[in-house]
Amino acid sequence: MLALIRIPLALLYFVAVNIALLFICLVRPFHRDNVHYGARMYSGVSRIFGLKVIVRVADEVKQGGPYVFIGNHQNSYDLVTICAATQPGTVTVGKKSLVWIPLMGQMYWLSGNILIDRLNSSKASDTLKQTIRKIRERRLSVWLFPEGTRSNGRGLLPFKTGAFRIARETNEPVCMICASELHGKVSLNRWNNGIVLVDVTAPVALDDSRDLKGWTQYFHQQMQAKIQQLNEEVAALEAKP
Repeated sequence: MLALIRIPLALLYFVAVNIALLFICLVRPFHRDNVHYGARMYSGVSRIFGLKVIVRVADEVKQGGPYVFIGNHQNSYDLVTICAATQPGTVTVGKKSLVWIPLMGQMYWLSGNILIDRLNSSKASDTLKQTIRKIRERRLSVWLFPEGTRSNGRGLLPFKTGAFRIARETNEPVCMICASELHGKVSLNRWNNGIVLVDVTAPVALDDSRDLKGWTQYFHQQMQAKIQQLNEEVAALEAKP
């Protein structure tokens, strides 16, 4: 019964947010902070879903980037949970096909995000160069999901090397954005769906102690350990009366 109230409320919230963001993006297209403010607005819907999202940001990150942010990609709820941690001056990398989604797609493009063509390897290579150029010229941070797809409860999937290649080429450090596990956590008919912890970790520079594959494996291990830690913290917090 509760779902019959939540779903229309969430839809109305998303429509209102998209209209507001589209207006903002038309007034100041491709502004460096459009994505940051948009993410904060989207995260507000987490309360409608009965989720309490707690974001913790390392002090070093608050000093400003640019950084290469990497996050764990779980499911569609990421839009209102982990994305709440989006820092100022950050853009994301998404599929080119997103631009065809009515309203939201145009807003995504005007926000200044980078669109890639996953079906065309040569264009994808150009996008990598474009991303590197934007970081260098505009001092932008970029957020990528190195798994490349949603895990949907399958744990942390293997990482692709693109994010770490960008970090190497730009000589910018990598920060992990880790969210506690969401799989099976949200029931639209349950009033309280608990806590989601999101940690933005301190930046790590990619020196010559590891090659690209080595750094990819390193961050996969570090993110896996951090997610496990967050899961344990959530369990302890939710067990309190």
